[in-house]
Amino acid sequence: MKNLIIIICVAIINLTVCAQNKGAQIEFESYVIDYGTMEKGADGVRVFKFTNTGDSPLIITNVKASCGCTIPKKPEQPILPGENGEIEVRYDTRRVMPFKKTISVGSNATNPTVLLTIKGKVEDNSKPVIAKKKSKSIVEKF
Repeated sequence: MKNLIIIICVAIINLTVCAQNKGAQIEFESYVIDYGTMEKGADGVRVFKFTNTGDSPLIITNVKASCGCTIPKKPEQPILPGENGEIEVRYDTRRVMPFKKTISVGSNATNPTVLLTIKGKVEDNSKPVIAKKKSKSIVEKF
């Protein structure tokens, strides 16, 4: 009899826990944006689109980039269940080099921290490319 009461109590607790809301959930269309190869000074703005697939409002609390050359912008208003939102990311295209940067998104979602990535290469096509002189091998020097 005691075992039966314990089993019933455990079953009721499990049902109560399962019946609770799942909370806010954030799902991005893409977790990586590839800029490809672009010219120095080109438009460095890209947008990560996401959806709140949970059943409570999603609040983006913090968005940080791994470097000062990347400036993310978060939505200020809560994203209601089923609604879409955007995180705008601006990369400084005056820096001529390949890049790969991480953006950390903090929220009240069940997955509270999401990492996004931007990558690409900035080239300066205004400067002529100077061919490097090949160095002679040791055998050719003698």
